[in-house]
Amino acid sequence: MAAYKRVLLKLSGEALAGGEAFGIHAERVKSLAREVADVAAAGIQIGVVVGGGNIFRGVAAAAQNMDRVTADHMGMLATVINSLALSDALEQMGVPTRVMSAIEMHQVAEPYIRRRAIRHLEKGRIAIFAAGTSNPYFSTDTAATLRALEIKAELIAKGTRVDGVYDKDPLKFPGAVRFAEISYLEVLSRGLGVMDATAIAMCRDNRLPVLVFNLNTTGNIMRMSMGEAVGTLIH
Repeated sequence: MAAYKRVLLKLSGEALAGGEAFGIHAERVKSLAREVADVAAAGIQIGVVVGGGNIFRGVAAAAQNMDRVTADHMGMLATVINSLALSDALEQMGVPTRVMSAIEMHQVAEPYIRRRAIRHLEKGRIAIFAAGTSNPYFSTDTAATLRALEIKAELIAKGTRVDGVYDKDPLKFPGAVRFAEISYLEVLSRGLGVMDATAIAMCRDNRLPVLVFNLNTTGNIMRMSMGEAVGTLIH
């Protein structure tokens, strides 16, 4: 039985690259879409926020000397491309989706309107939230937190390359220790880079739990949705 009625799934842009340096890996997007579709078929309402790192990394060298606001807007547009790719993969599986963009582009996506987003979820559609918050200086982690709070999600599920939150980077330090659970305050005080501080503080202030889990393990999205002990719970 599902542990949650409504979740916000946060995916990094790199998750769509499938191990490549940058770009979109079609098979990886399909496999992710299949897992998300299975969770939706179990009756769980899903909102998705996808980062843009896989596309923006390809132009990052050119963006180094750019104005920060311009670079952030480029990153937001990269998330729209990723959102459309995920939406297309889901639609090809017969799963209804809506891409909702914080930056208005009517020919490409619906404008983000909170009540409409909730209605889509209630009707069984997967809502994919693109273009961040439309404001520079805010990460996609913060955008995901904002959307989760707005749609009244019960959990933010953040898919990463590692199986939870560690006391230090497990990809660099083999002796790193994983937490099964950790408090918001400890994440902030230890400076653990699992999400940016603004997002963690927003979750803390609104008592919104965050589950950090390994996205590269097939079936983890379903296991997480069913309340199985995967990853680290920040609460």
